[in-house]
Amino acid sequence: MITIRPGSHIHRLLQLLSAAGEIPANALSILGSGRSFSDLVRKLESVQDIRFGKDGQVHHVRLIQVSGRKGGRTIRLYKKGLPVLGWLHPGLPDWYMATFRQHIFTSDQSHIERNHRVAEVLAACMAADVEARPYALPALQKAAFSQTVPNSPCFYIARDIKKLSGDEISKTSYTRLIGALFYPGGVYAAYNTRDAVMKWSGAGEVKTVANLMELARMNAGLSEASSALLFGKDADVALSTILESDKSRKPELRFDRVYPHIHFLPLDRNGVRLLKMLVIPDWNERLLSALFEPGQRSYNKGAMEYDAFVDGRMILSHLDSDIARLIRFRDALDYHTGLATVLCFPWQVEFLRPYIGGHAELRELGMDAVESALFQ
Repeated sequence: MITIRPGSHIHRLLQLLSAAGEIPANALSILGSGRSFSDLVRKLESVQDIRFGKDGQVHHVRLIQVSGRKGGRTIRLYKKGLPVLGWLHPGLPDWYMATFRQHIFTSDQSHIERNHRVAEVLAACMAADVEARPYALPALQKAAFSQTVPNSPCFYIARDIKKLSGDEISKTSYTRLIGALFYPGGVYAAYNTRDAVMKWSGAGEVKTVANLMELARMNAGLSEASSALLFGKDADVALSTILESDKSRKPELRFDRVYPHIHFLPLDRNGVRLLKMLVIPDWNERLLSALFEPGQRSYNKGAMEYDAFVDGRMILSHLDSDIARLIRFRDALDYHTGLATVLCFPWQVEFLRPYIGGHAELRELGMDAVESALFQ
């Protein structure tokens, strides 16, 4: 007997599948224990006695199907198990069938890849307590200035944003954007490189930013949309994506010109923990206030970007994993003759050490200590 309770592994898995349609196997480890979720998926591939809640009716049904070759397998709901959607949220069955073409999925690898990119970001959002179920969110609009989005972190998938775009934007954009994450005081455009360098179309993404800015203004009262979240397997791929975009021959269209702040999040539990920090209201000021005394802070004054000057050292905090800012700091170090330090988490060191080289020392801080300071 498997009981579906709010917060249980099976409940979280079904919520992700209901929102994404199909997910890759690696998305399971983003949700939590990869082994536990994998065991659950294998169990749900066969007929089980399923009960929703302690006193719910018992159903003898198969819920999951897994298809595709090893390394590219995709996890979907089993068609005869779709009635379970009615247990999760009112109106979900109709929304699901309309969104995923009556539960018909293509075997085209490019479409599966796109769905997997979305699923991984949704998994990270759900694990970070960001509301990412499209059917549970109020629809964005362009009719009036209104506080449409909730006052808590929430994620809107690109396909829903696209519905509000003009024809020109719809044709040229949203091939790479995964969605937009709103949080109190800000919004992020979200991208996912997975394990490959993401191809970049600067002109199209400039239009995307303009549209996001309009949506942020009309639905959340925000004045800008200048930050992005770049999910991926590792920071080297993310960095290569930014630098690869330099080949456009138009510097103003480079990824880190369109988005001055690009926060890299690994597709693992470290990425989830970082995401929880990045959706705290006024997180940047709270973080820097916890790290430095007011007299040490730079407050963005001067030609070079850094956060503080302590004991003769210029210090940059990379605890926000802002790769765009890191690039600007690293470039400036070529002309800086003084001492420099980069604050980082232990999992960032492998990437930072070869990139920074001998230009600055690395000083590690544990995530537990930073979380304690931010979540007080």
